[in-house]
Amino acid sequence: MATHEIDIQDVEYLRHGDKPLLARLHTPKGGGPFPMVVSVHGGAWIREDRFKDAVINEPLAKSGVVVASIEFRMPPEAAYPASMADINYAVRWLKTQAERLGGRAHRVGIMGTSSGGQQAMLAAMRPRDPRYAAIPLPAGSPAVDARVQAAILCWPVIDPLGRYRYAKALKAKGQPYPEVVDRVLPGHDQYWKTEDAMAEGSPVIALEQGEKVEMPPAIYLQGTNDQAHPRADLDRFVAQYRKAGGQVDLELFEGEGQGYISKQPMTDAGRRTIERIIEFVKKHLA
Repeated sequence: MATHEIDIQDVEYLRHGDKPLLARLHTPKGGGPFPMVVSVHGGAWIREDRFKDAVINEPLAKSGVVVASIEFRMPPEAAYPASMADINYAVRWLKTQAERLGGRAHRVGIMGTSSGGQQAMLAAMRPRDPRYAAIPLPAGSPAVDARVQAAILCWPVIDPLGRYRYAKALKAKGQPYPEVVDRVLPGHDQYWKTEDAMAEGSPVIALEQGEKVEMPPAIYLQGTNDQAHPRADLDRFVAQYRKAGGQVDLELFEGEGQGYISKQPMTDAGRRTIERIIEFVKKHLA
């Protein structure tokens, strides 16, 4: 597999008032044009930043992909759906930068980890949602939309309502319960505010209710011992996506828990995860 040297720079892609939103651009050197991917970080919708997923973004860029790891509005600044408007804008913005970055505006994917995986899938499914597409590009920009050609889902919170009720039920049983419960529940409350919003923003429930959505090819990666991302929700999503005619590759890593990609030194499962993401991107975006 070819390895490229990459340039990494932080650029402002959007501004709200006096607050800039930054994208960390990973740009391969050499002959393009390259496929492009918007990377949406996790952190229970309320934590982390554009540096969070460097362990994935940098090797993906070195394989010959322009990767834009974006920041977006989070609580307490703004709750759902503000981040979705930023993410939708980021996809359109990256397309307008394709020529400058050596990319391909018609071969753009979206990738996310954990809560970012949920946001990435929701953005892919609803590129024309008027709430998400509410921020116009600057005057004179090319006419582009937020549709993507592929979605990479790394242990996503694919059903926020399902995960919320799962975590609440674990806590209700009393100690001992997984420490992840206390880490994620505040994010649900601060970002979504209500269970109704969690249901409305759930890719699984959208499919179960027969919502007409875009269904780009997707890959879903997760460890089999992941206590932060309920297996039942994964199974529901994969079944519903395929039932609706979508293609989703499922890659399960036996015995791995949440956050396995960040273990030092990296495990075989972590390395295989990166390999599978690169293979998937090359197949669907090259």
